[in-house]
Amino acid sequence: MVFKQDYLYWKLIKGLQLEGGYRILQLSKSTNEVWLEGTHKNKPRIIRILRHDLDWSNWMQRDMEITAQRLEQLRKRLFIRKLDALNIYITTYPPVDDWRYRLESPLVAGAKGLTALHTVLIESERINTGLEEVSKFVDTDFEINDSIYIDIETIENIKREVITVANKRISNEKLIFQNGKPFFTYILIAIQLVMFAILELKGGSTNTETLLKYGAKENFRILNGEWWRFFTPMILHIGFIHLLMNTFALYYLGAEVERLYGKLRFLLIYLFAGFVGSLASFVFNANISAGASGAIFGCFGALLFFGTAFPSLFFRTMGPNVIGIIIINLVLGFMIPGIDNSGHIGGLVGGFLAASIVHLPKRKEFVKRLSGLLVTIVTVGVLFYVGYVVQPHSDNPQFVVQTAQEYIQSNEFQKAYEMLKTVEEKGTDSPEVYFYLSYTEIKLGKFEEAREHLDIVTNKAPDISEAHFNLALVYVQLQEYENAKKAVEQAIKIDPDNENYKDLLKEINAMESGSL
Repeated sequence: MVFKQDYLYWKLIKGLQLEGGYRILQLSKSTNEVWLEGTHKNKPRIIRILRHDLDWSNWMQRDMEITAQRLEQLRKRLFIRKLDALNIYITTYPPVDDWRYRLESPLVAGAKGLTALHTVLIESERINTGLEEVSKFVDTDFEINDSIYIDIETIENIKREVITVANKRISNEKLIFQNGKPFFTYILIAIQLVMFAILELKGGSTNTETLLKYGAKENFRILNGEWWRFFTPMILHIGFIHLLMNTFALYYLGAEVERLYGKLRFLLIYLFAGFVGSLASFVFNANISAGASGAIFGCFGALLFFGTAFPSLFFRTMGPNVIGIIIINLVLGFMIPGIDNSGHIGGLVGGFLAASIVHLPKRKEFVKRLSGLLVTIVTVGVLFYVGYVVQPHSDNPQFVVQTAQEYIQSNEFQKAYEMLKTVEEKGTDSPEVYFYLSYTEIKLGKFEEAREHLDIVTNKAPDISEAHFNLALVYVQLQEYENAKKAVEQAIKIDPDNENYKDLLKEINAMESGSL
């Protein structure tokens, strides 16, 4: 009788493996308990089978409760919204006391009851009935040939078959992570390091002019034809800490993605993700930016795509860590000023889309790859349209101010004035718009207008010392020395170490005394 129950145990596992599509998740050292996982809809995600001769139903109840708690922990770790599981006891005899009522309804676990454990008991007097109950859950028929002679060798043969299938699946899963050794990862790291050294030697990696000279993302220059700035930012870094963080991230993430996708696929994913990251930054962030962060987030995107192709393997291995790191980085990006989160999100999306096009090695999936290509074309097309067509004609204060700064640096004050004046006439609350508008008005000799706009700036943003200083200069031009003196004193109060402010105060005092 014991042989028959052991035979049933291994026969059931084998059937779930070969016909039910389940894989062994865990097998106890004593081999009397196995956990299996499947990914089919409308079937239990987890099946736990225990070969144990039960005595009392209260022991079974405690075991069910412990199993349900373990399943709830597993549900959270695998990021599963709702987990249905099947618990099967294979016993020679049923418990001696009343046990049927304990199996009438599933046992739920978790505060919200998102884990449900269904239990079936199979004992020697009701084997077929128990197997029929199991079949209802997994939609697979199980038959036991009563005429077969069962001995230890028969059981061991089935056991070996089960373990062989399990080991083969494990070997196949390991091969998924061995599609290539890191190569381009190290090349890209070397390029980053070389470019950082060049930046430091040519003026400093935190110097704006140096960054712009060597290819940092700058919207105005991109609009004027310097399209290569969509690519060059990914090899530049602003400061040593920025370089260090991205280099370590590329070392670990890039190597993992290159192992998964192979060398050429990885390079395409990385470059395309960096491009989309720069493109998204061009559309949504007017500031100058540089760094490999967009391309590195593209590696995260490629790992997320891997998760869609192998969800079970993904969540059993890297999934929770990958998702957690992405969430933490994006939250920090929104909380900490100066981080180009638009580039990060763009890179994440770009990496996912690139991975959907090249796909994983040995996976054809032509329809899915074509769908990925179409989505990519639409996404990039929309970003280009917004960046090149909508943005230049928008009233986005950030974009307008940056463009005006470029005109001012080129001494094209009239163009800057007309652009800023248009935004001002349409109505804006941006102190920066009024500040740069007043600056162009000073350069164009429109001192009365400059005074009005500087009054607005000093009221809206009283801590901008340059605004008070410029207002003092305007008052000097208008020969209102008392007001000029008050304005420059306010500037000195905000920035007491500025020698230019102090020199202007001396000049104003001299003007008031009539010495000049």
